Amino acid sequence: MADTIISQPSSGWGKPDLDLSQADWQSSSRGAGDVQIAFVEGFVAMRNSERPESPSLIFAPDEWRRFVLGARGGEFDLT
Repeated sequence: MADTIISQPSSGWGKPDLDLSQADWQSSSRGAGDVQIAFVEGFVAMRNSERPESPSLIFAPDEWRRFVLGARGGEFDLT
């Protein structure tokens, strides 16, 4: 997840400024209800639904795929 940056505004790390004001945010149906994602201009944005005004994480498609595969494989388990 080292390639992921916090966006809004752009930090100049190679990620575009995305207008997330009209994004169609979706909540998980599998428990992680405090996290929402949106697909915007070919990127995946992720935010905390309890603090939607806070910065969003922006993933390129390959970063998102690696993140999801790592999560499914238990890479981020804290127990």
